[in-house]
Amino acid sequence: MGVQDFWVVIFVIGFCFQAQNLTCNPNDLNALEGFTEGLKSIIGSWGKNFSSDCCKWAGITCNSSFSLGLNNSIEEYRVVELDLSSKRLSGNLSESLGNLDQLKALNLSHNFLEYSLPISLFQLPNLELLDLSSNSFSGPIPVGINLPSIQSLDMSQNFLNGSLSHSICASSTELRVLKLAVNYLSGNIPPGLGNCSSLEAIHLSTNSLSGGIPEGIYLLQNLTRLSIQDNKLTGPLSKEVGNLINLVRLDISTNWFSGTIPDVFHSLGKLQYFVAYSNNFSGLVPPSLSSSPTISTLNVRNNSLEGPVDLNCSAMSSLTSLDLGSNRFDGQIPSDLPSCRRLININLARNNLSGPIPESFKNFHTLSYLSLSNSSQSNLSSALQILQQCQNLTTLVLTMNFYDEDLPADPTIHFARLKVLIIANCRLKGSIPLWLSNSPKLQLLDISWNRLEGPIPVWLGNFTHLFYLDISNNSFIGDIPRSITGLRSLIDGNFSTVPEPAPDFPLFMKKNVSARGLQYNQVWRFPPTLALSNNNLSGQIWPEFGNLKSLHVLDLKFNNLSGPIPSNLSDMTSLETLDLSHNKLSGSIPPSLVHLSFLSKFSVADNQLEGEIPGGGQFGTFPNSSFEGNSLCGDHAPPCSSNLKTEVDGRPPRKSILELESEAFYVGIAVGYAFGVACFIVTDRYVWTWHF
Repeated sequence: MGVQDFWVVIFVIGFCFQAQNLTCNPNDLNALEGFTEGLKSIIGSWGKNFSSDCCKWAGITCNSSFSLGLNNSIEEYRVVELDLSSKRLSGNLSESLGNLDQLKALNLSHNFLEYSLPISLFQLPNLELLDLSSNSFSGPIPVGINLPSIQSLDMSQNFLNGSLSHSICASSTELRVLKLAVNYLSGNIPPGLGNCSSLEAIHLSTNSLSGGIPEGIYLLQNLTRLSIQDNKLTGPLSKEVGNLINLVRLDISTNWFSGTIPDVFHSLGKLQYFVAYSNNFSGLVPPSLSSSPTISTLNVRNNSLEGPVDLNCSAMSSLTSLDLGSNRFDGQIPSDLPSCRRLININLARNNLSGPIPESFKNFHTLSYLSLSNSSQSNLSSALQILQQCQNLTTLVLTMNFYDEDLPADPTIHFARLKVLIIANCRLKGSIPLWLSNSPKLQLLDISWNRLEGPIPVWLGNFTHLFYLDISNNSFIGDIPRSITGLRSLIDGNFSTVPEPAPDFPLFMKKNVSARGLQYNQVWRFPPTLALSNNNLSGQIWPEFGNLKSLHVLDLKFNNLSGPIPSNLSDMTSLETLDLSHNKLSGSIPPSLVHLSFLSKFSVADNQLEGEIPGGGQFGTFPNSSFEGNSLCGDHAPPCSSNLKTEVDGRPPRKSILELESEAFYVGIAVGYAFGVACFIVTDRYVWTWHF
């Protein structure tokens, strides 16, 4: 080893020895102590009691002043990163954080921090990443932002209000990611965003922003994601959007955009997602969009688009999801859709389409989700014969079609992979067909609001994955099959683990024949339900219903059920809705039902029940109408007479003060009388003995 190498080794050893003795900068230590003073919770492994060196505290990263290029006379450590995400912190942010002048990354996301944002935090010269998302910060975003090094700014999912700062890009020219989604921001999108020439992603969704898209946005050549959905933006979509040549995802849904969709998609050679549902767009789908080779998701649902559905499937080689629902498209269902060789999901519901399902769909082997609701379809038998040959079909929605037809009973129909079948509100006749039993993966079955009759088949209880069954508003007769109380998914609760058939498309659960339904976009979001109401079912309610511990909704109203309400229903510990009204049930309301802690809707109105209404639990929150039409007494009903009071939880009913005083009075008389008689006998005996 030469002399030069020797001195290099000595220098490295000396530096390492010195580094072992370095401690954090006193100003940084004071800043962190000021930060903790604003918190309501304690951070583990923080404070001088743990270590006088703040660089050893949890969530803190330090670098030496030498490595940061600082010309300090004393070598020390400086705080460069503070990561306390998901630590359940609460309280407010102290202005003292602005004294961490070497801080490069601050992540306080997914906590419970609140109040206004400190102005000093937006003056840090070296800050590159600021993540305050998923907290409860309120008030406006500070004006005069001066973050010259910032690259990623995320304050989404808070309660921030006011307008966006027009100076946000004045000094933040390196900003690449801006996330302010899910707040209460209002006003216009500032045109100054166009000065952030490095921007790659803008997320401003779910606010109250108004006006149009400023022209400056269309100057951002590096932009790959523009998510401005769920605001109040208006005006047309400018042709200048074609300048965003690197755009991959464009989501402008749930706004008030109008006019035609510009025919500029041939310039957007990287665009994969175009989502523009729930606007006021009209006219045709532009040719450059309907023949885009890069688009994988095309969603323009709920607009006023018209004309035939004309897709160039030979060009749209990447298309996997097509949602044209709730528009004014006319003509026939395109027979060449199966030639879109990657197309998995199709929603053509609520249009003016006519004609049958094309024979070519027999070869549609990629198709998984198909919705043709309210599209004037006819010949259900033919439709099922064709669609059963779609080998990967998992979700089929045919609601409000095939009016007054028979639900086919053809035993050759077979949907091996079907998970969701919805054929509701079609006035179908017939009975529940046996071929349904050959769909072992069925999770959701809705054949409500039809004219089906006959008994409910016993084999309905054999499904392993079925957790949502709606056969309400038909004319079914006979007993409820006891086998339904053995539905495995409603016992084990394993329905949420079943893969999704179509996560991006809406499914609906209608509450009645005319009202708008609640929208569910994922099958697993449907509440586990047994809806058998509005039929002609008779017999008893099986005690074995108590086995369904994962059931959320049990609706048996408007039938002819009789007998008592089983006390075992209290074992359905997840139950949120229990409606037994308008039947012929007798006996009393089981007191055990008060233990259903999640129960929010309950009704036994218009039965033949009697006795005292149980008290406690959720029962105090139910309206009087939940109990009317019976011979009940107590809370929510006329007061009970003394001889009608029932025991609750095995304890005798409590007596009133008047009853206790009355009983004490008569007991006192009885005791006094007995005492007097006893005294007389003893006295007489004593006298007699004494004389003798």
